[in-house]
Amino acid sequence: MSARKQQLLKQHRRHKRIALLIGLTLLLLLGIFVVWWLLPLLLVLGWIVHEAWFADHLFYAPGDDYQYSFPDGTPAVAVRIVGGQLQLQDELGDADTLILQLELRSTWLGRWLDPYVLISAPEGADRQDFERGVGGQRYLNLSGQLAALKAGQLSLSGRFCRLPLSAILHVFSQPDYRQQRLLVIAPHADDAELAAFGLYSQAAAVSIVTLTQGEIEAENYQLLGLGQAQAARLKGRLRSWDSLAIPLWGGVPQSQCVQLGYYCLQLPAMLDQPEQVFGSRESGEGDICSVRLHNPLRLPGDVDGRPSGANLHADLVALLEHFRPEVVVTPHPELDPHSDHVAATRALLEAIQVSTWQPHILLLYANHLHDNDRWPMGPAGNGIALPPAITALPADSLWSPCLSAEQQLDKAMALQMQHDLHGSLAFKKRLRRLIQQLLLGRRWPATGDNEFMRKAVRRHELFWVRHL
Repeated sequence: MSARKQQLLKQHRRHKRIALLIGLTLLLLLGIFVVWWLLPLLLVLGWIVHEAWFADHLFYAPGDDYQYSFPDGTPAVAVRIVGGQLQLQDELGDADTLILQLELRSTWLGRWLDPYVLISAPEGADRQDFERGVGGQRYLNLSGQLAALKAGQLSLSGRFCRLPLSAILHVFSQPDYRQQRLLVIAPHADDAELAAFGLYSQAAAVSIVTLTQGEIEAENYQLLGLGQAQAARLKGRLRSWDSLAIPLWGGVPQSQCVQLGYYCLQLPAMLDQPEQVFGSRESGEGDICSVRLHNPLRLPGDVDGRPSGANLHADLVALLEHFRPEVVVTPHPELDPHSDHVAATRALLEAIQVSTWQPHILLLYANHLHDNDRWPMGPAGNGIALPPAITALPADSLWSPCLSAEQQLDKAMALQMQHDLHGSLAFKKRLRRLIQQLLLGRRWPATGDNEFMRKAVRRHELFWVRHL
């Protein structure tokens, strides 16, 4: 977790504690001076209200505008919304990614129920959700709707929010990166599948490199009677196996998958002190060779097995020169706050600087956010609107390939195979979901309880395109 997100979370929790203290004081006074039995009743009602409406981690005001800018020369077409129909004000050529910038305003009910926009076309409907109380610039993803838009058959309707009369359509035309040599950088097992299973399962030539074992937070494995170190070692072995085996479900053979075996949450320190050894925080291990046995090629780090930044750097240079990717898929260093994700892209860029092979494009993804733990909001299977960007991001282009229903199901099954996405919900979380289902109408997919089953299995995948 980044320092910024830690600060936001501390602030969020401090505000909740203050509100709770004030509420408990008022309830206590009410119980003393009015009717004593009101106190437990109001406590229960207050907890239900909290779980329904205040349990989301939203670290910005819903009325804030999203701050996006795109590269100079990106076509922007004026659009009118007349009777719910989108009417182009200018000619629209061929494009693969369409982003509609518009100002959404929540209705009164939209402060209590999740606002969303229904997108209707002859090929089928889409839905994209936003924050309760939304009141600012937002960005709908209309990718895959080009034909309906040109034919005047694309319509929008707001639920618990009001649409404007005019909007701006940002138009992106990218090469089909699925036809180029791809390298996917996954800081942990499952990152490649969460961000890019649809992409890599359709790619003509792809390799996947996972940087860490993913061994920490292995409490569930301690239930098997293992100590902390044993449980972490088992989890690391399982997730390392996941990183090599699960891509085969998407058509990527094990010969194109590499597990580097470094340790969770140690990547930033490794880069800052490249000659220092950083073993696992929980497993007690300090030899990365233990999970490299099935790699398809020998790497510089195999010589001494030291989990160091120098070895990570040499490994990435060797992999760039071996796989010779034209396009690298890697975490967005400004948008995804996970410290290992930021460090993964930093390590990649440092390796590119000295490699004899130079990719020309980065496709950046975000599996986590600073400001909103629910993004993409709304039910699984729908489109991915642009995430909140309350502070300005670099002016990157966008590419948002579409996934068919069959491809979405394959992606859900790939996530089901991930050991870290298994496990039943804690009783409190299951009760919270029940409350939100009854009071807010929220729905979770039948494919699994993990929140990523809702967030990652969508009709779009989304990448920021950065030229090197």
